[in-house]
Amino acid sequence: MRMPSLSFRGLTVAAFLAAAIPSIQPAIAADPMIGPSDGAAIHDVVQGQLNAFQHDDGEKAFSFAAPTIREIFRSSENFMNMVRSGYAPVYRPRKVEFGIVDVIDGTPVQHVFVVGPDGTNLDALYYMEHETDGSWRIKGCELKASYQA
Repeated sequence: MRMPSLSFRGLTVAAFLAAAIPSIQPAIAADPMIGPSDGAAIHDVVQGQLNAFQHDDGEKAFSFAAPTIREIFRSSENFMNMVRSGYAPVYRPRKVEFGIVDVIDGTPVQHVFVVGPDGTNLDALYYMEHETDGSWRIKGCELKASYQA
């Protein structure tokens, strides 16, 4: 699995998108491992983080991170500092479009197309973790150049 430069092997830090930016409803999952209710729950988690970033609500944004990410950063302040400095395209995107949820190397991934604040088109791949309580949390985000317009 390819990770961005601001990553820890196997653990990328999730960036969160802004809620005020229009998005489409989640697409049907591309992998049978992910049912419609899981796809909707994954969308809601990512969208919830978008809302939190839009309002600079660090506590809320951090609450959507998987336990391993929470252990690494230890506080919402540390987490938000990392996101602001290293994930501006998803912290303050101009445009957001949700794509499919598929499975990469056994991990469910929500695809999100974003246009960063500088106008750069990117694909944000949100690596998800299914918790023992049945909830979903973000365990990483990989930013890749996109050719979508």
